[in-house]
Amino acid sequence: MKISVPNKRDFFAGLLFIFFGLLAALVARNYPTGSAIRMGPGYFPTLLGGLLTLLGLLIAARALWASGERVGPLALRPLVFVLGATLAFALMVRSLGLVLATLALVVISSLGGWEFRLREVTILAFVLTGVAVALFVYSLGLPLSVWPQ
Repeated sequence: MKISVPNKRDFFAGLLFIFFGLLAALVARNYPTGSAIRMGPGYFPTLLGGLLTLLGLLIAARALWASGERVGPLALRPLVFVLGATLAFALMVRSLGLVLATLALVVISSLGGWEFRLREVTILAFVLTGVAVALFVYSLGLPLSVWPQ
């Protein structure tokens, strides 16, 4: 029996939501959940994983009846640059500090797009770096070094 999926894009998005929802619930099962009044460390990830799975089921089921756009070929360039930028940030943030790691994250990930405008990328990089430092270091007080040590 062959099942035709009219909206493949939403169907695959729903499957992705289901995968990550189940993964979050699976990882959180080893933590105590507690109750709604006294939440344990596993409560929130379990709740979000369940909601994400439910949302994925709804999106995937709706895709079986609604028509939509065709799924194009896999775009490797954005995938490689965005994942590479995330990996570079993770490797750089401790040794080079939040400022340089965030600047590198924005510049490397922007190379994955089809249009690269130096002026826009520069403005975005400095704005996002300022927001990251203000939010994570000063507002939340996270123990991140701002500059290289």
